[in-house]
Amino acid sequence: MTEKQENILSAALKLFAEEGFSATSTSKVAKAASVSEGLIFRHFGNKEGLLNALLDLGQEKAKLVYSNVIFETDPKELIRKAIQLPFNVAKEDHDFWRLQFKLKWELNKYNEASWEPLQVAMTNAFKKLKYKNPEMEAEYIKHFLDGLVGAILRGSPIDDIKMTNFLLDKYQL
Repeated sequence: MTEKQENILSAALKLFAEEGFSATSTSKVAKAASVSEGLIFRHFGNKEGLLNALLDLGQEKAKLVYSNVIFETDPKELIRKAIQLPFNVAKEDHDFWRLQFKLKWELNKYNEASWEPLQVAMTNAFKKLKYKNPEMEAEYIKHFLDGLVGAILRGSPIDDIKMTNFLLDKYQL
């Protein structure tokens, strides 16, 4: 990927995450990236192509974030890592995650399948620990984490240590 393509993607990510996909024009992205609008079309086809390129890059980031959890073999440690996941996302990746939340509401575009590896791993961990309803425990944590990530990205004051300790205590980890 060229430096100009990286600049375009970086500018688009920031603008889409802050202003929304619909409210951001390709000309605005071009200006922020210091390139011509035609260059965006040449590399990405259209605004939707630009968004898809961002989402593809984001899926790779998500896989990296989840991999530390889903490849854990100790079930208690896997659940611990899943609970700590929202607090371990690098600040420089927050725009990508903000974009995910914006797209969920703005365009009703949400990749539910991206949660699947994590949910399967958590379900298996709860099964190994002999929880009564491992599927629902994994589902509960997934939805809790989704809400927690949303709060973190909105800048809500969350005491990550207290929250983590509460959840670790709840699951006796």
